[in-house]
Amino acid sequence: MKIGILTQPLYCNYGGLLQCYALQTVLQRMGHQTLVLQREFKRKYTLRGAIVYYIKHIVKLLVGKRSSWHYRVDQKRRDYIAKNTYKFIEKNINPRSEHCYSTKELGDIVLKNKLDAIIVGSDQVWRPYYSPCQPNYFLDFLPKESKIKRISYAASFGGDEWTFSPEMTEECGSLLKRFDAVSVRESSAIKLCKEHFGIEATQTLDPTLLLEKEDYCKLFTSKKDRGDLFCYILDRSEEKKNIIGSIAEEISFIPFESMPESQDNVYNLYEDIEKCVYPSVEDWLSAFMEAKMVLTDSFHGTVFSIIFNKPFWVVVNEGRGKARFESILSLFNLQHRMITSDSINDVNLMESIDWTSVNTKRKALQEESRQFIINALNL
Repeated sequence: MKIGILTQPLYCNYGGLLQCYALQTVLQRMGHQTLVLQREFKRKYTLRGAIVYYIKHIVKLLVGKRSSWHYRVDQKRRDYIAKNTYKFIEKNINPRSEHCYSTKELGDIVLKNKLDAIIVGSDQVWRPYYSPCQPNYFLDFLPKESKIKRISYAASFGGDEWTFSPEMTEECGSLLKRFDAVSVRESSAIKLCKEHFGIEATQTLDPTLLLEKEDYCKLFTSKKDRGDLFCYILDRSEEKKNIIGSIAEEISFIPFESMPESQDNVYNLYEDIEKCVYPSVEDWLSAFMEAKMVLTDSFHGTVFSIIFNKPFWVVVNEGRGKARFESILSLFNLQHRMITSDSINDVNLMESIDWTSVNTKRKALQEESRQFIINALNL
């Protein structure tokens, strides 16, 4: 079959890139042709958009969150900080469609390529404002009578709170009822689909977990020697800085990162742009190989710690959806690996993980998830 993959725009998100790569690889190994549909945000300056942006910015500042004053970032600057991750996309995520910026363009690409099925996922494709034009991710561009199979694989809402407007709920719920098969990434999403869409969903693994460590090791040539404690922190804060320091001192590990030096400037880029450039995907993967332990506030940081069988601790990232962490960790009975600045003194940082049990469970879940894809495509 010829299958379109509709996920979020491919940019600098390591987990987002690798989940797309993994789903593509799994489908291709099953003997299918794939096409990654490159739906992009239309980054056009408008007065209304600027007003809305700055109102949200002020609200964030009032509640103590960081935010950028800059509404619009020059595309050349965005491309520059992504120059390393773009190389990974060009080399490893193929074939891809041309970029499209509207519902019509997306529909035209699907028709032109004569797709047999479209898989929506994975990652937070059903989290409003994370994906360009939310109804597109419920396949609103397909005619109702279309014979193209409609499937979601490990789609995520990003959390356990409902953030769709009543109008969006009605529209997307009607569209989802046309799907041939629906799977979600988090257990909480099963409940959300049932309560708000009236849809029975199946929980499946994030695509990255369908591949093995060896698959990812093939993507980089060698590991470096940067330290012992890989710190993959998306939302830097003084609290997390103190946690890193406490762990490093307690167990005598050298912390290291694989992130831009000036992460907070990624969205304004009006300081030293060289400090905002993302390291390569290969560099990020290599960090898991060389680490003796991982500290992260990232969902995919957690996932790749599991894949590489590295002891890890998760600093729960409330802003990015605690339910995502609880769901993935509960699958492997690893909920106790979540920590906060208050609980860090109460845990044994060198506590081992029963990787035999974790890997056995993952094998079983891999089989179930692959079978979901097979069954969905053969309906």
